Amino acid sequence: MSVLGRALARSFLRSYLVAAAFNTRGMQNVGLVYAMEPGLQAIYPDAQARREARQRYVAHYNSHPFWTPLLVGVFLSLEDKIAKGLFPPQVLTTVKDTTVYTLSAIGDSLFAGSLLVFWSLSTACMVAAGLPWLALAWGLLWFFGLHLFKLATFLVGFKEGLKFLTRLKRWRLIDWALRLKYGNAVLLALFLHLSWPQDMLAGTWFMGVTVVGAAAMVVYYSGISREVIALLVLTAAAAVPLLLDG
Repeated sequence: MSVLGRALARSFLRSYLVAAAFNTRGMQNVGLVYAMEPGLQAIYPDAQARREARQRYVAHYNSHPFWTPLLVGVFLSLEDKIAKGLFPPQVLTTVKDTTVYTLSAIGDSLFAGSLLVFWSLSTACMVAAGLPWLALAWGLLWFFGLHLFKLATFLVGFKEGLKFLTRLKRWRLIDWALRLKYGNAVLLALFLHLSWPQDMLAGTWFMGVTVVGAAAMVVYYSGISREVIALLVLTAAAAVPLLLDG
């Protein structure tokens, strides 16, 4: 493996630690500099040039962790072109300021708000259906798929740079996040069907749904912690039968 290849491998592995030094001022900036350092050492043998390149990453940085390998790969690709005189250093600042926060919003919607929910609901359905080993295999598939996704986007990001970001925009990931949310609603209904007690009456079911909906509205409009609301609802549910018996 070449010097650059070893440096890229180290930068990729370090991208997993980008949030290890999270701080309130720069958020993930320390972790980003740590991930970039092996690649910058290979691209800039001169210490002064490397110091100037490093300064481009010490400012504020915060993005979804699933996108970090891609961003590190793209940044190193741009640094390689800057070192060769193909791009001015200012282009890195422009790309960093726009791409980082755009991908952060997409990541929150697609990964945290859709895919992770899809995995958890589908796993819950498998467990409720009495298929725990299938649920375990499903989880392992997603686990290894995530790391393959990180590696693939890192390599493509370094190889194609800005070209891949342009192609990524055409994928319309926000639209896919919305479609997944519709699918998650179907999975939630399936989970309720699989886990619902068979002897529960329709009136009891309707009352339960009403209580959950009302609790959600209280959380939304009052700002009270959902954990507090859930505790109050469970306490009331336990107290009502006791009061009726009394």
